[in-house]
Amino acid sequence: MPHRPVSNAPTNGTAPSPSVAPGPGGSVPEHVAIIMDGNRRWARERGLPHQAGHRAGTENIRRLIEAFAERGVRYLTLFAFSTENWKRPKSEINPLFRLIGRVLDRELDALHKNGVRLLHIGNLDPLAPDLQRRIRQAIELTKDNQRMTVCVAFNYGGRAEIVEAVRRLVSEGVAPEDITEARLETYLDTYGLPDPDLVIRTSGEMRLSNFLIWQTAYAEFYTTPVYWPDFDEREVDRALAAYASRVRRFGGHVEAELNGVARNGKSARNGARAGV
Repeated sequence: MPHRPVSNAPTNGTAPSPSVAPGPGGSVPEHVAIIMDGNRRWARERGLPHQAGHRAGTENIRRLIEAFAERGVRYLTLFAFSTENWKRPKSEINPLFRLIGRVLDRELDALHKNGVRLLHIGNLDPLAPDLQRRIRQAIELTKDNQRMTVCVAFNYGGRAEIVEAVRRLVSEGVAPEDITEARLETYLDTYGLPDPDLVIRTSGEMRLSNFLIWQTAYAEFYTTPVYWPDFDEREVDRALAAYASRVRRFGGHVEAELNGVARNGKSARNGARAGV
């Protein structure tokens, strides 16, 4: 689906200073991506229906957005629903979609007031028209906010994203010799956003599950056994402290890293494509 370009204007200075001490790998990551896992197990262990776990997980989102923003993270990408999640029973999927709509209604004004810009990656087409409209309205309302960008990966799959990018290249007649990594990246859903520095997965699993598989090539990975509904500010600090203790080489040497040659990876690119 086509994506409307969005602005990557520099911060307006309203974001608080990071509270995590710098380490050899840098201080606070510019972009954190989270696989929010464990909602169903959280509910099962409490003898509750799956929907109670999803509800608890969504209620945790605004608190965690604020926690990361207060610590200086500029971009946060949340994996909310994958293309593979359609395999789940409709009795679980349909209430989840209704829940997403209620979360938008409940949280949008506060997020907008707090300077959060919302983006979406993935395919909205299979969603109900009303939910599509509300998501687009949220993106439009918050498009000029600069404190933090929150990108929601909803009905998203990393392989599907790459296939669609290749299809666009072919349909536009790009010659094979002109296809480079940099050229292909301009066709990805995330074009205009910096690559994630840190990927967090809750619930103890150790896989990406088709999440940002191109963009996370050099991201640091952090996993915790804590389920997403219980992932709180203390867990945020643990994850950021683990990141700050690492040295990111990007295929180079430690000396190059410490001299700032490849400290932050790729910066935000102009001509952003993320959105709808």
